Amino acid sequence: MAASRKGENVPRPPKKTEFEVRFATTDARRGWLDLVATIRNAMADTWDFLTRTPLTTTPTNYQLRGELGTIVRGNVTHERWQHKPTLKGGARVWFYVEERTVWLEQVHTSHPNETK
Repeated sequence: MAASRKGENVPRPPKKTEFEVRFATTDARRGWLDLVATIRNAMADTWDFLTRTPLTTTPTNYQLRGELGTIVRGNVTHERWQHKPTLKGGARVWFYVEERTVWLEQVHTSHPNETK
């Protein structure tokens, strides 16, 4: 176990029934941090949703369609989903699920051009 530093954040451990959330790209990490800085409460709700029920279709969470509906990682094809942190805002989180891990592939701070 690596030595920790004083003041370092303590990550919330997932429950056994929850999914783990990970960044699939550096850009996704950057977008996530930008959204947390601007819509913190909505992103906390997004975190809760993605750890508990990422594959549930709702008005703010659904599989993308057409050529955007799948993504290939490591020669495996996955369904690509989109989550809207707020009902009226333009931010979008694109992700795919592999076993019990939600991979954040793209995090858009505004409505992505690909889905306009």
